[in-house]
Amino acid sequence: MSKSSPKLEWSIIRIGEDLNWWVKEISDIIHWDPDGLCVIDPRQMTHLVELVEPLREYGFDPEIMEAAFIPFGIDKEVGEGMVRIVRVNDSLIDSEEQLFALPNTVDEEHGPYADFIDHISKARIKLLNDTFEFEQSLTIDELEDEVREEQNNNFIEGNAVHLYNEIISILDYVPAGWEMDSDDEKDKALPSDEFEVAEDTEDTAKLKNDNSLRWEEDEEKEDLEEYGGGPPPDEV
Repeated sequence: MSKSSPKLEWSIIRIGEDLNWWVKEISDIIHWDPDGLCVIDPRQMTHLVELVEPLREYGFDPEIMEAAFIPFGIDKEVGEGMVRIVRVNDSLIDSEEQLFALPNTVDEEHGPYADFIDHISKARIKLLNDTFEFEQSLTIDELEDEVREEQNNNFIEGNAVHLYNEIISILDYVPAGWEMDSDDEKDKALPSDEFEVAEDTEDTAKLKNDNSLRWEEDEEKEDLEEYGGGPPPDEV
């Protein structure tokens, strides 16, 4: 179904126990099945836009992201934990409005959302291969296998997979045994054991420079000065 279809005009969404938004009703019941259909909220969309920013250097195309989601604005509350949203023409990336995003999954295998997932997966792999010093280049199959395994585990446990979590699992993906150190302007990759050492060293330095932890040292110094430089007498 085209994004310009006039049939998709509004939706009623509910907040789930997982604090994600799920579709309860939708205006176009011909092309869309509300069962299991999820919506990305404004806070989540803002976070996704921030996460894809580093991928621009690796071929990320914002237009592919725009095409993957259908924007909706808040119309009104229609019950406890439920909101009616209406379709708008604003840009999800550039708009200053608080917009919800419905993933365009009418064609799950070859539609705009599927293209977006493939696009960010390739860009993420390029970023990782450029950042890490792997013995062998990471492949997109490795990323997809891990994401698919996580989804299968959720399915086995009877948990619905919100597509926000699927996107995050790709944008945050790092192979086992490695960690991203994002303290610098450009992320640097370290093996997990080296990352722990670096993290501990930084924390230790912060503790050493924390004046609030020096009160015992200051009190001991005052006691020495009061009793002529020697140890204070035992308390009676």
